[in-house]
Amino acid sequence: MYVVIGWIAVQIAFGHSSQQADRTGALHAIGTTPVGSVLLWLLVIGFIGMTLWRLCEAAYGSPGSSTRKTSQRVAAAGKAVVYAVISYGVLKYAIGAGGPQSSDKQSVDLTATVMKYPGGRIGIIVIGLALIGGGVYLAYQAWKKQFRSDLRLGELHGRGRHVVEWLGEFGGIARGAVFVTTGIFLVVAAVQAKPGQAKGVDSALRALAATPLGPWLLLLVAIGLIMFGVFSWCEAKWLKL
Repeated sequence: MYVVIGWIAVQIAFGHSSQQADRTGALHAIGTTPVGSVLLWLLVIGFIGMTLWRLCEAAYGSPGSSTRKTSQRVAAAGKAVVYAVISYGVLKYAIGAGGPQSSDKQSVDLTATVMKYPGGRIGIIVIGLALIGGGVYLAYQAWKKQFRSDLRLGELHGRGRHVVEWLGEFGGIARGAVFVTTGIFLVVAAVQAKPGQAKGVDSALRALAATPLGPWLLLLVAIGLIMFGVFSWCEAKWLKL
């Protein structure tokens, strides 16, 4: 999914695509390929597998960890819920029952709903700041290459190891940048009391093209997302269990 979203963003940077650079756009792009139906069902199986994997982490602790901290288990349970929702959306799309809403619409709808309640604006600000903080933390982890402790890098030698580390570093920084940008839009929407200012992944990426650096910043982040997708495959191969 990261690879497809990143590729869509690359095309947007060059002005060659009007497709949404988010999960919905990725599903549309995959579904229109000659083997789209097969790929969609593989995604369904994959996301269900990720859901079960996070549930196992919540129950038994993280792999390679000698401790089973409550915070780690709670985080794993939260990720399981997220992957379960994604699995449901991909399944609906695969069987032709409609796809998930765009990330932009989801963000706007959620922001508008929360802001109807007392203290809702504060809640949105907290969520936005959490996304910003989480993005900065993810980028910092990637920059410091903390992911190395979770991988069996001893099985890799020379250039192969350097490539995996390079993918994890720059891919993780790009993913963190998307989180930060999305969080900033949420904070702005809450401060201005304008739910329409909230942005999903697609608009967050497009906003990067509106910076003084123009489409080059979007292109850089898009390539980073593709790199993170490739790094995720490396994780699947060499993750410590």
